[in-house]
Amino acid sequence: MTRPSDVAAKRTAFRSLHESGCFVIPNPWDIGSARYLAQLGFRALATTSAGAAWAMGLPDAGVTRDAMLAHIAAIVAATDLPVNADFEDGYATAPEAVFANVALAVATGVAGLSIEDSTAEEDAPLYELSLAIERIRAAREAIDASKSGVLLTGRAEGFLVGRAVLDDVVARLVAYAEAGADCLYAPGVRTEEDHKAIIAAVAPKPVNVLVGAPGWTVARYGEIGARRLSVGGSLARTAWGGFMRAAKEIAEEGTFGGLAGAPSFGAVNAIFVADSGTRAAAKRPA
Repeated sequence: MTRPSDVAAKRTAFRSLHESGCFVIPNPWDIGSARYLAQLGFRALATTSAGAAWAMGLPDAGVTRDAMLAHIAAIVAATDLPVNADFEDGYATAPEAVFANVALAVATGVAGLSIEDSTAEEDAPLYELSLAIERIRAAREAIDASKSGVLLTGRAEGFLVGRAVLDDVVARLVAYAEAGADCLYAPGVRTEEDHKAIIAAVAPKPVNVLVGAPGWTVARYGEIGARRLSVGGSLARTAWGGFMRAAKEIAEEGTFGGLAGAPSFGAVNAIFVADSGTRAAAKRPA
């Protein structure tokens, strides 16, 4: 069982990462991917709602609140790294319900969590601004009431839902910062100019940038002032891509060329042998 002191240390470490520099917070979709990423030397991890949903055989946003809370808790327990939770829209509309759900998320041991302003409704894909602000404020109040120090990220989803108007996205991020968000995030932004505008608008608060394709380096994102880089469901999509190509070749061609690039059994198994040994040693009394 994770001790309260361990949880507090993770949360302190996670906050300190946001004070300077630029770091990558990759997104595992299950316990195995979380443990492998931890072995690579990353300093924090973030859940991905999409990756988790696909692993459960569901579309993105198809996971219930309780199932997602269980998934988040499993990722937190799987690693000694701080974990940020992709908590979608708080699994509620009303601020008081967001407050209650954020309290449940904090109880999983997360070091941070994000609340987005997407409604998942075609006709009105974003929460009306005043309600969106109240929802961020409710999340802030839940975290403060817990005295946990969990870091709150406010997400403006305009670029992902067909409302890619920079001024509107910036206005929302500024409002979320004023409502108590510690970190700001606008997934879907593509241009350097837009990134810079967002970073400048909410400064000195840190900005998370979603990286979904090759191109820039961590160093270049750092040069423009980004503090945190995540990849969302992209690692899960990469894994699914290899699996889909190989499986389709077997089904459609009767050939097995897609298996050629797979790591050996021993290489994959060694990840978990090493991890299990480390964890067993850590739990063994001195």
